[in-house]
Amino acid sequence: MTRLKRVLVILGSVVAVLVLAVGAGFTWLYTSADVSTVGSTDFRNELAIPPLAKSTLRKDGTRVFDLTMQAGEREFMPRRKTPTWGFSGDYLGPTLRAGRGEKVEVRIRNTLPEPSTVHWHGMHLPARMDGGPHQMIDAGGVWTPRWTVNQPAATLWYHPHPHGATEKHVQRGLAGMFLLDDDRTERLTLPRRYGVDDLPVIVQDVRFDGARFDHGHPLLASVGFLGDRTMVNGTLAPYREVGDELIRLRLLNASTARVYTFGFDDGRDFSLIGTDGGLLEQPAVMDRVKLSPGERAEIVVRMRPGERTVLRSHPLDAGMDFFNQRFSGGDDSFDVLQLRAAPSLRPSPGLPARLGELAVPDGSDSVRGRHFELKFSGINGRKMDMGRVDETVARGTAETWTIRNNDGMPHNFHVHDVQFRVLEVNGKRPPAALRGAKDTVFVPSGTTMKVAMRFDGPADPDTPYMYHCHLLYHEDQAMMGQFVVVEKGQRAGTPHPAHGHEGH
Repeated sequence: MTRLKRVLVILGSVVAVLVLAVGAGFTWLYTSADVSTVGSTDFRNELAIPPLAKSTLRKDGTRVFDLTMQAGEREFMPRRKTPTWGFSGDYLGPTLRAGRGEKVEVRIRNTLPEPSTVHWHGMHLPARMDGGPHQMIDAGGVWTPRWTVNQPAATLWYHPHPHGATEKHVQRGLAGMFLLDDDRTERLTLPRRYGVDDLPVIVQDVRFDGARFDHGHPLLASVGFLGDRTMVNGTLAPYREVGDELIRLRLLNASTARVYTFGFDDGRDFSLIGTDGGLLEQPAVMDRVKLSPGERAEIVVRMRPGERTVLRSHPLDAGMDFFNQRFSGGDDSFDVLQLRAAPSLRPSPGLPARLGELAVPDGSDSVRGRHFELKFSGINGRKMDMGRVDETVARGTAETWTIRNNDGMPHNFHVHDVQFRVLEVNGKRPPAALRGAKDTVFVPSGTTMKVAMRFDGPADPDTPYMYHCHLLYHEDQAMMGQFVVVEKGQRAGTPHPAHGHEGH
């Protein structure tokens, strides 16, 4: 009996030690999982501004751009060369710019060692020009998509979309802005001098392993990659000197998993003037704007002579449980960009009280509804299948889609080709930041959204568009579906298998 007691005491001690070790390990993981660069960023590097891409005009009015997907290296830190990918440069790409009504052609050459794609995020264009996973460009190949710009002025972007490898390709540096202009917006008194009072702000979180990018996922981070610092336009610890009273920031969340809550260090208000698909109907004054991966926001901030202020990402308030709040980056905070005002500033005209009308449906003419259940295991219980059409929509019709996330982890939702209007968030009117044209929306767990969109074509029963979670690890794990646009009464065809372009 004494021997048995001894054994039981020893076993109990071992179990107690294991429990304490596990508890201590979890406590260490929990306490070390949050990241903050607030107050420790020295803002030593002048913000790089991506150059405007050169273009040529053909006799028929087509604006032609050239992009080369290429490998390179960059010194993000002194005397440390980081291997990178970029468009027509070592990291990121030039800003493409075109006007509504223009015919556009982009000649893309892939000099990378593996196939990839170029997706025009937020662009309304034919499915075969969309740059999704069906439009692969072989290593050494060329693809030349062509389309006519037919949507309002907006801040769009371009990035790769190869099935199963998007996160890696974007992290290495393949991304750039695509700005659209139109006559109505040109008449508004808005800051519009690119790189002067109208600044592109491409925000990414990164982590380094020596000189190289570390692409690993933190333990228990089911959202995907989370970095320990941010950079803007490929610049670590950036500052920008400005000389105007009003500064327009075109914010792009080009991170692969992180959600940012942008505001300023001194809590000042700013005016939100645009979302993913273009300008709001009127400026909305706020002090925070939340952007999940792929989302954009155009904000205008007022500067005072000689002052400095910091664009900051504050901890995320999204109603997440304590586990996801910590391990999905919700407790993290970053000093992103310092703005330094000149001692005297050029006067800026006040913002217009009215910016225009939204060119997205309001749900009143929707001909049908669809439901999308977001789970890491797949959308509506199905993982992505390149050969399967999940939804078929009729050209020229509007629909209302209900998007629900009860998965216990954060997701977002991006629809190719269209811009949509958010009608409801959990049965209520959406907040001001969600009242503009959108193509990507953050959907925290426990959230149901209704959105309305119109499918203006052109019809192509054999070439699908995508809808998916834009947390790129989730997308790569097949949290994605496909839809085709057809003429009324027409059936969906069979998607062509993905193949690499050697020419188009």
